[in-house]
Amino acid sequence: MFERFTADARAVVRGAVEHAQRAEAGEVGEEHMLAALLDGQGTPAAVALATIGFVAHRDEVMRALARARRRGGVSPADQAALADLGIDVDEIVARVEQVHGEGALAVAPRRRRVWPFGGRAAPGPFTEGAKRVLETSLREALERGDKHIGDEHILLALTSGPGVVADLLAEYGVTRVSVLRALAPPAARAG
Repeated sequence: MFERFTADARAVVRGAVEHAQRAEAGEVGEEHMLAALLDGQGTPAAVALATIGFVAHRDEVMRALARARRRGGVSPADQAALADLGIDVDEIVARVEQVHGEGALAVAPRRRRVWPFGGRAAPGPFTEGAKRVLETSLREALERGDKHIGDEHILLALTSGPGVVADLLAEYGVTRVSVLRALAPPAARAG
């Protein structure tokens, strides 16, 4: 599958690994893939995100991802659903952190392994969600009739799944439909 990745898509995967390393994460997750997509300039996904207006919210989104991580991966949508049931997630997090320390609910980093090249520490494997994104990017490419997998297919895959990243993207108007519209040629968007 990776032989079909464009240079832009490979850069997203490498960038996701780098973001995970900087965060000292035990695994490469969907949030790292989103951060790597936001690093892109002039790529199909970067242009689509700029067209939708998402890029202006980068810092806000990264803070929201950090809050979700602190809540043990509970997305804003999950938090709202729990609030409807009378469960205050922030109160639970505060109580747990009062007893066990700040970030106690955050997913604990796994033991890191060392890359054979250069001996640098590397994050563990990709999370199930990140693997699903990579598999879905292939399906997105096939569905669009593309012979390659580009960063635009990774972006489309991120919008399709359940979880914090997909919820945040949708909250800022980045849905499968809006991405497809932004990827369409300008003449097709106007009509």
